[in-house]
Amino acid sequence: MIVHISISERTKNFAVRIIKACSFLEEQSGVCRTLSKQLLRSGTAIGANVREGQSAQSNKDFLSKLEIALKEVRETQYWLEILIESELVEKHKFDSLLQEANEIGKILALLNQSMNHAIALSLRVRRARSANEQYLR
Repeated sequence: MIVHISISERTKNFAVRIIKACSFLEEQSGVCRTLSKQLLRSGTAIGANVREGQSAQSNKDFLSKLEIALKEVRETQYWLEILIESELVEKHKFDSLLQEANEIGKILALLNQSMNHAIALSLRVRRARSANEQYLR
């Protein structure tokens, strides 16, 4: 059975997992605590920007929020990679978080691409209508 989950719900679930991971990191040494704050900020900002985009006042506003969310995903991937590669955390405990960040990043990149295409198409249609109206006058 395939279960479809909205990007909003998926990013919220991801944020909850990030919070739990950061709680674990806060119990570790000083450097883990410092990295935890960076990871917490970027990892929870993804879903916040997706949610904010759902209330966007225009397609361009929505696209802007998606772009910010995608930047936050990239930053989150970076912090997770640093934690794993520096061996500050056990790889198997953080690999699934990194995998989920990668998947969310792909989804947001596709949404971003689709929105850019839709905005460009809408602009071309408006220009064509405007040109037709001027021609008919």
